[in-house]
Amino acid sequence: MMEVMSTRSWVHCGREFSAAEIADLCATVAWLPGLPRQELAATLCEHLAWFTLSGTPKIHACLEFLERLQTAGLLVLPPLRAARPVRPAALAPAVEAIDEAPIDGPLLALGPVRLEIVRETTGVAQWDALVARWHPLGFQGAFGYRLRYFITAGDRRLGCVLLSGAARAVAVRDRWIGWTAPARRENVARVVNNSRFLIFPHVRVPHLASHVLGQLARRTRADWLDHWGFEPWLLETFVDPRHHAGTCYRAAGWQWLGETSGRGLARPGQSYHSTPRQVWVKPLTSDYCDRLCAVPGSTRS
Repeated sequence: MMEVMSTRSWVHCGREFSAAEIADLCATVAWLPGLPRQELAATLCEHLAWFTLSGTPKIHACLEFLERLQTAGLLVLPPLRAARPVRPAALAPAVEAIDEAPIDGPLLALGPVRLEIVRETTGVAQWDALVARWHPLGFQGAFGYRLRYFITAGDRRLGCVLLSGAARAVAVRDRWIGWTAPARRENVARVVNNSRFLIFPHVRVPHLASHVLGQLARRTRADWLDHWGFEPWLLETFVDPRHHAGTCYRAAGWQWLGETSGRGLARPGQSYHSTPRQVWVKPLTSDYCDRLCAVPGSTRS
């Protein structure tokens, strides 16, 4: 086994592990045979300085890597422990009804329009319910990096916005940026996706959508840094041409890049086809291209 480790490096989730690191990793696993796998992965992430951009250990990636090494015969993981009994799910908080009286007229008549970050459990539940009810794509929950907003004017809620992690690979976007595969792996977390944008159907105010998108572009860097601990450099979104023309994005200064292929992976061994989506982007820094294409020499990712 030592001969194999002395001559081979490994790459997992964009990070290259030297033969010396593999040897240390295997020695640590052998030294801690009674540690649960989750705790073992957390320990190894600390030893290897293997973190996300927000500073959290890459536990899931580490567990996948350990299983690869076990399959290769380089180490033996602790046995999987029996799952704990599932506790009954907590009752969902009651969702407050929203005032659906029509809102129309000029934008100036609304007064100041704001983006309000949603943090409280009751607010999250209402946001989820409203987007599930009125957005053409529905809503089944947000995972990973995410940030919800209500669009407000005075005490009225006018719509919802969701920022989330970027698509891992989009051909038209990746060519436009000029990404190599290593640069994309290194920097894709610096791209944030406007994955839900909803003006409630009873709100009919011309230019409201582009006004909100302008605010969003000005706030995203600071809000994301405050919430997740790192700055994004580019906003992206995908518009379904069956429902929208992307007019509000153009009016807010976003750039149209083209369309997706309509193909993607649903799970290993399967694929799905969908209507091609328009791809729009909004740079958040003047040097976004240089930043996104850089590949630091550091092994931290």
